[in-house]
Amino acid sequence: MILKTEVFPIGQVTKPHGVSGEMAFSFTSDIFDREEVPYFIFEMEGILVPFFLDEYRFKGNTTGLLKLDGVTTEEQARTFVGLTIYLPKKFLEKVEDAEIELDYFVGFDLVDQKKGAIGKISEVDQTTENVLFVIPTEDDELLIPAGEEYIEDIDHEKKIIYVDLPEGLLDL
Repeated sequence: MILKTEVFPIGQVTKPHGVSGEMAFSFTSDIFDREEVPYFIFEMEGILVPFFLDEYRFKGNTTGLLKLDGVTTEEQARTFVGLTIYLPKKFLEKVEDAEIELDYFVGFDLVDQKKGAIGKISEVDQTTENVLFVIPTEDDELLIPAGEEYIEDIDHEKKIIYVDLPEGLLDL
């Protein structure tokens, strides 16, 4: 059985394409093209299931079309619409941090270089131009910018993001 802790998201199926089971998808990482990735993993009824890739092709920098083994009709393809595409974490070391979907970081601890442990990320707010890590506190919540300029290092194994935040940001 594949566990959620053993995978990371790289994209999402957006719609069926044609009548032969092909699907349009968006992605944040093209690691599947740079490495030999035989299958994508999807969460089906609460269970992570691998599906072997028959073929794929790119439509743009972040979109493409894919065909999965055994998916041969538009109706079958429609069951994948909206599903997140996962890969095993063994491919994570080959992926640039900028290519990882931000929701992947929910559950990571945030540690500041000067202040130390800040807290655990409960969600990633992408509703504004500036993406924010949301960290609950006793009274409210902290909103920490998720900009690359603040992130020093990411430990995927320990689920820790090390940041160097501007002076006074945590005092707001």
